[in-house]
Amino acid sequence: MTSTGTSSGAHGAHSARTGADAAATAHAPAPAPGPAPAAGRVRGQDGQDQGQDRTRAAGRTTEQVTDRAAEFAGRLSETTLLRFATAGSVDDGKSTLVGRLLHDSKSVLADQLEAVEHASRSRGQEAPDLALLTDGLRAEREQGITIDVAYRYFATPRRRFILADTPGHVQYTRNMVTGASTAELAVVLVDARNGVVEQTRRHAAVAALLRVPHVVLAVNKMDLVDYAEPVFASIAEEFTAYAASLGVPEITAIPISALAGDNVVEPSAHMDWYGGPTVLEHLETVPVSHDLTDCPARFPVQYVIRPQTAEHPDYRGYAGQIASGVLRVGDPVTVLPSGRTSTIEAIDALGAGLGADTSVDAAWAPQSVTVRLGDDLDVSRGDLIAPTAHAPATTRDVEATVCHVADQPLTVGQRVLLKHTTRTVKAIVKEIPSRLTLADLSQHPSPGELVANDIGRVVVRTAEPLALDPYADSRRTGSFLLIDPVDGTTLTAGMAGDAFAAAADATKAARRLPDDEGWDF
Repeated sequence: MTSTGTSSGAHGAHSARTGADAAATAHAPAPAPGPAPAAGRVRGQDGQDQGQDRTRAAGRTTEQVTDRAAEFAGRLSETTLLRFATAGSVDDGKSTLVGRLLHDSKSVLADQLEAVEHASRSRGQEAPDLALLTDGLRAEREQGITIDVAYRYFATPRRRFILADTPGHVQYTRNMVTGASTAELAVVLVDARNGVVEQTRRHAAVAALLRVPHVVLAVNKMDLVDYAEPVFASIAEEFTAYAASLGVPEITAIPISALAGDNVVEPSAHMDWYGGPTVLEHLETVPVSHDLTDCPARFPVQYVIRPQTAEHPDYRGYAGQIASGVLRVGDPVTVLPSGRTSTIEAIDALGAGLGADTSVDAAWAPQSVTVRLGDDLDVSRGDLIAPTAHAPATTRDVEATVCHVADQPLTVGQRVLLKHTTRTVKAIVKEIPSRLTLADLSQHPSPGELVANDIGRVVVRTAEPLALDPYADSRRTGSFLLIDPVDGTTLTAGMAGDAFAAAADATKAARRLPDDEGWDF
């Protein structure tokens, strides 16, 4: 498929072309006597030209293309991967920025660009609306806003990217929690005409709450304020002070015009007072750490494998994905929450079958493997296997900071299900000690409930012990969800431990609630 440049596998639906040319076969007159066929072309016994040289040339061309593709894939596999999310208020230009980033980095396929140009013309726009590259839902295009999280994959010679374009409207803030939960960088857009608004503060708080290590402040629409440096400096100073108070470790401010392309991929000719990187340059060079092997090993059990066949009559393996750390054969481990101990007898690689010939000596995050223990223990889905020397403590009283994502409020005394890794247990909301006030980051004590998009502290009592790590130590084993037990709706996204990196430790006394309907804990 033809592309506007070197296509790096842009993610998204490819528009299909319909219709094919009808092939008509005509009877040609018999050839008159004349010169022999051109050199290199052999006429077979049936009178049909076989074109052997042309076939060999085509074969060589195919081999060359295959070799180039393999070489590019090899270079691509050596580059690092950055997951990042974009956020901002409505009409701040998030989708336009993403579209410009994809377009100017040559990551848009030709048929995708043609579809955008056609859709833009049908809406009376002369230039292609690059926001349509990510706003795929009909409601998004009709309203000119982003509703759902749009994921895009693209790559440059220096790095691979997975981008989550999150909605800006306040009622869809919950979707930013989804998009930024695995991000290592967040791009927060601000309209240069409006400056830092409440939704900007909310997005900064969510990024800090999710412990996103790098935040980029993209001051957009600089062309509408005549590329004025004082406007940019004022917004950058206000946002940086706010984000730093939340504990965001690194903040980079970049003045841009997504519509005009200033400082997105290429440096701007209108802002010679700015000497920093463009958005793409910063994305390509920001330090990224994927090394989860330095953390203590955590292995949530997803499934128990017991073939009970003639070939493997006694096989008992525990399958799952390693959340962090390294597991090695012979390591002493503890199964939580039971606390029973054993040693790792063998580790089988996923998809390689069963038996000793498929075993490996060690496995690390985020590999999916099957672990076999030296003792017959009662291990089931939801249990956590961890090194005995570095096993997390178990608790039934979970103190956490949460972002409430459901339309129905979360109230004290509410019965919920708590899902942590592969384990789901009954729980009760014992206390809501405080709710965060975004304007000044003060804590509103004892609000009684949390409504949609609220950020607050909760204390939850579970029916069974959980092995949680602080979210600051592990995003995977320190996070959980609160779920409505009636219809399965996700209510709240929770992060165990302190709210923000700059927050002080706080403990709250638990209140006892009446026990009934099987929720007696």
